[in-house]
Formats: sequence, structure tokens, C-alpha cells
Amino acid sequence: MGNNKSLLSWTIRILISILFIVSAVAKMYPSPYFAISTFEVKQLYPLGFSEIIAPWFSRILIGIELALGILILQNNFLRKLIIPVTILLLAVFVGHLSYVTFASGGNSGNCGCFGELIPMTPIEAIIKNIIAIFLLVFLMFLLPKSVVSKNNFWIVSGITLATIISIFLLAPIKKITNDFTVTPIENNISDTIPTGNITPILKDSVITAVKVDSVKKALPTKIEEVISTTEPKKIKSGYAKLFPKIDSGRKTLCFFVPGCDHCRTAAKELTELKQKNTNFPEILIIFMNEEADLIPAFFKETGAQYPYKIIEIIPFWNALGTGKDTPGVKYLWNGNTYKYYNGITDNKFNPIDYQELINKPFSELKK
Repeated sequence: MGNNKSLLSWTIRILISILFIVSAVAKMYPSPYFAISTFEVKQLYPLGFSEIIAPWFSRILIGIELALGILILQNNFLRKLIIPVTILLLAVFVGHLSYVTFASGGNSGNCGCFGELIPMTPIEAIIKNIIAIFLLVFLMFLLPKSVVSKNNFWIVSGITLATIISIFLLAPIKKITNDFTVTPIENNISDTIPTGNITPILKDSVITAVKVDSVKKALPTKIEEVISTTEPKKIKSGYAKLFPKIDSGRKTLCFFVPGCDHCRTAAKELTELKQKNTNFPEILIIFMNEEADLIPAFFKETGAQYPYKIIEIIPFWNALGTGKDTPGVKYLWNGNTYKYYNGITDNKFNPIDYQELINKPFSELKK
């Protein structure tokens, strides 16, 4: 009987250990700084964490998560501290995910429990955490007192401190800027001569707009009445710092990550649409500064090159918008947003829908 209890308790401890270690490591995928910054923007900022506190809190939290995954396998303070803290952390996660599900009014998107490595909906994560809590409570009754009588504080504190420091070393906190800061490595490939099978697609020449401007000079009063019903009034979209002419005419503004497979798929679909439509809205790309060296490969795979800018990770997520995910594709007309596709779920980019959208006259569009 004793052997069965020991085997069962060790099985639970190993399962919980794997759960926490994988969760901590997954939050640093595909690269530590990118993944942790994404975690901050998606999970911490909506809770009211400032841009100063969030980077520290996120790294400490992931470090503690990793430490618990290791400490659950040793016997120091196991019943008095490690298991209760693990249960408390899981309960906090359950509360947070329940709030997110209620606030968003649904169960869509990735909760971020396992980062981008293993997508999981909030409800799935809540069920997973509740099961883990029950297993830990059961473990408390399975463990004999002789196994949990050790109280070496330095082992527990040393492992915890080491894991937290390791997270800070893997993903050091960088200076945060909220501006659309273009990095020095930015190089507009659309101005270079393409090689291989890549088709250069440069800036659109909006012939219609030129003709309208010419007529406006000759007939200013009458033409104003026509324009007001054929195209929207110009407004400031907020992206002029990156693309000065973005608020004039029709534009396709994209938010992409160079190494993101879904972003590359969306870019390929846009290229195919552009090749079929002679009057396609000009494509402009904002890249996140994560693996920026992959941008040439990005354009090679998508089959065309477009004007682009690179901005840092935090400003990128801020520009993408709260609750939004990559790939992001906006349809802009004179600075007005008429459609915003984002993520890989219900609101993901749909080339058929976009084809119908860009062919609609102004009178049929709704913001």
C-alpha cells in the first residue's frame, strides 16, 4: 500500500513539474524577449500594469513558475510552502482567466498559458488549472510526514533566485519607447532590384486621384460635391510618421512578424489578390523588430516586395491595438479604417472577403 502511495505521489509531482516547466519555457518561445513582451502586452497591460512594472513582474512571475516546477520534485518546505504556493498561483490564474472570459464575452483566442508554443483557449486553461489544483490537494494527503519534514531554506531560495535571474539574463529589460521608432536596420526593399523569382510591386500610381485633383482646380465648387459622395473625407490615421502619404487614397496596411508563418500566408494571399486587380490598394507593411534579418526571406516566400518599416516590439503591439493579434491587415481609405482583420481565428484575414470589400464603392462602405 505504501509503495502504491509513493508511486502515485511521485506521478502527480512529475506531472505538475512538467506542467509548470513547460508553461514557463513556452512563455519564452519563439525567443525570450519577443515572447515575454507579447505576454506583457496581452496579459498584463489589460490588468492595469504600467510599462515600467510589467517587464519586471512578467520575468519574476515566469521565474517563480519555473522554480515551482523544479521545487515540487524536492522535499524542502514541500507541504508548508511549495504546494500551497503552487495551488495559490493556479487559483490566481483561474481567477484571471475567468475574468478575461467574462470581460471578452467569449472563449476565443489564445490565453497565453503556454505562450505561442501551445495555443489554448481560456476555458481549456481553466479546466487544466482546476485539475492541477485537485491533484495538488490530493498530493498533500498522500505525502508522508517523513518525506516533507526537511526545511532547508537555502535550497528553496537558491533555486528560486537562480530561475528568476536566468529569465532576466535570457530576456533583459530594454528601454521602452511608445513612439513609432524606425530601427537603423530598416531597409525598404521595395526600392531595390529584385532577384530570383520575386516580383517587385512598388507604390501604386493612383491615376484616378490625379485626374480628380486636375479637375478640382478647374471646377472647384462642383467637383467638391462629387468627391463628397465618391470618397471619404480625409482624416489622420496616426501612421503618417511611418508612411507620410498613408492618409491619401486607398491603402492596405499590414502588421507582420518576419518569422510568423501566418503572416507570410496572409502576405502571399495579398500578393495573389494584387496580381489579379489592377487598382489594388497600395500595400504597406509594419514589421515587428523580431528576427528582422528574416525580412528578405519573408518577401521571397510571399512572392513580392512592398514598402515597409520596422518598429520595436512594445510599440508594435500598441500600434496593432489592445486585444489584437498578428497577422493584422487594415483597409484604409483617406485615413479611415473600413476593415481590420487580425489574428488566426474568427477575424483572420479573408482574401475573398477583402476582394469584395475593395471593389465596393464608397457609398456601400461602413466604418
